[in-house]
Amino acid sequence: MTTRHASCSCGQLTVTCVGEPVRVSVCHCLACQRRTGAAFGVQARFARDQVRATEGRTYTRVGDSGGAVAFHFCGECGSTVWYELSGLPGFVAVAVGAFADPGFPAPTVSIYEERRCAWVDLAGIVEHYD
Repeated sequence: MTTRHASCSCGQLTVTCVGEPVRVSVCHCLACQRRTGAAFGVQARFARDQVRATEGRTYTRVGDSGGAVAFHFCGECGSTVWYELSGLPGFVAVAVGAFADPGFPAPTVSIYEERRCAWVDLAGIVEHYD
């Protein structure tokens, strides 16, 4: 069974995931762009019982879908490491970059593509949704 470890930049907020993610996706929504400081966010979704996480600070906002998203981030370095979507109570999303693993499985889904930066091209490697 695969065990993966994710953490914030300073290492105080950690997540351990056992098993494979049920989905790895790219999100182009404007909120993910702002949250990550990048053109899109990349997250791995795991069943809640596959995840052990330390508590950090939490920021909750309403997502584009209308549901609440609780982001767990480090109070020291500010890195967002994991989050929970109110519409998916049995799952946890972990920021793929927090794993710091170049071999992490590639995304298979891309969402909010109508907000995608024009120069981003994921053609052929993911399912696409507006």
